[in-house]
Amino acid sequence: MSDDSTAWPLESRSGLPGTIAYLRDTYPAPTWRAHRNFGELAAFWLQVHASLRDQGNQLQQITQAFREGTLEANAFQQAFVPRFNQFLQHLEGHHQIEDSAYFPKFRALDPRMQHGFDLLESDHHLIHGAVLTSLDAARQLVTALPRGGSAVEAAREGYSDATERLIQLLARHLADEEDLVIPALLQHGERSVG
Repeated sequence: MSDDSTAWPLESRSGLPGTIAYLRDTYPAPTWRAHRNFGELAAFWLQVHASLRDQGNQLQQITQAFREGTLEANAFQQAFVPRFNQFLQHLEGHHQIEDSAYFPKFRALDPRMQHGFDLLESDHHLIHGAVLTSLDAARQLVTALPRGGSAVEAAREGYSDATERLIQLLARHLADEEDLVIPALLQHGERSVG
């Protein structure tokens, strides 16, 4: 695995350079769905990413409502815990399938893709660390809820900060991944990795 993660760290990048996302200009995002090679896999990939974004937004909305006092502790816990668990399971499952099944196939299509998919895999490790931090902060928050008061406030802020970082990392990663995956599917066809 090459170490483009140090040259293009997820925390500070605003997109992938054209040398890595070299098909992006040939297949710009607004044209993806109209392309003859846009099929079920590309549509599914984008749907999974949209679902992850939506789940992250729901968690942020629930936490914001709790932070602002429009959602009380018991209602927060009932809304938060199942959504948080579902989000983490979805995210981890998606990344495992990519790392074990899809990314190796993309790498094999064209040697120029190697660096991009190494970078995405490196992102997965960083995101996994952010997941663990967010999970730990979520547990602390749920544990603090029965105590109330300043314990809840501190835990709520810790969780909010950890999850905000996770959502930001994930948003950048998903956009960059789409810039690699969808153009590659359009260029090589879905059978090449299906």
